[in-house]
Amino acid sequence: MKATVLRDQATTPDGRLMTLHEHDGALMIRVGGVELMSTRRHHSEERLAELTTRRLKKQSRPRLLIGGLGMGFTLRAALAGLGPEARVVVAELMPAVVAWNLDPAYGLGADALADRRVELVTGDVIDLLARNPAAYDAIILDIDNGASGLSTGSNSRLYSPAGLGLAKAALRPHGCLAIWSAGDDPAFVERMQRSGLVVTVERARTHATGGGWVTLFFGSAPP
Repeated sequence: MKATVLRDQATTPDGRLMTLHEHDGALMIRVGGVELMSTRRHHSEERLAELTTRRLKKQSRPRLLIGGLGMGFTLRAALAGLGPEARVVVAELMPAVVAWNLDPAYGLGADALADRRVELVTGDVIDLLARNPAAYDAIILDIDNGASGLSTGSNSRLYSPAGLGLAKAALRPHGCLAIWSAGDDPAFVERMQRSGLVVTVERARTHATGGGWVTLFFGSAPP
């Protein structure tokens, strides 16, 4: 049996241990021992980006905000669905995650970050939402395993009524808020609806050829 090797680790702002592990050629990021993402299972993150950018086809110069760099899969899929005039802002709270992506030894998201359409911000996505009203045609939140703060406790603010209000205010008319979740969450759907978003829910596999199912929430802003 091949061993799981600890490659690096960092501490989140609220003191949780975030680790980068490798097992049999695959990399995974864990927080407090719970797996957040893996290079073996990323189809659902790509699907989240594909369904979001599909909604931007009529925009000549779309502006997209991605909360959470992860391993670069969401960003790469978003870039594939956008034209040359698009602009993508990526907000990543953890400097270690940025460093892992830029390290050529890991083969993660360095190529996507080098795209001229991309601006990387190392900081809290909620601060970008608060500072940029009506700035984005779409916002993707791919940060936690659901509508709660796993990677860092402060992320729970994003899924609160106040956080959803900030996200809605940061969207342009007809804009889209897209959120990845490991499972269904009817209470969160109701919260999105109460914030004034028109909500649709999609399901996606964790792997292109199978695996478990995850939930993708899409909230459309009114005209």
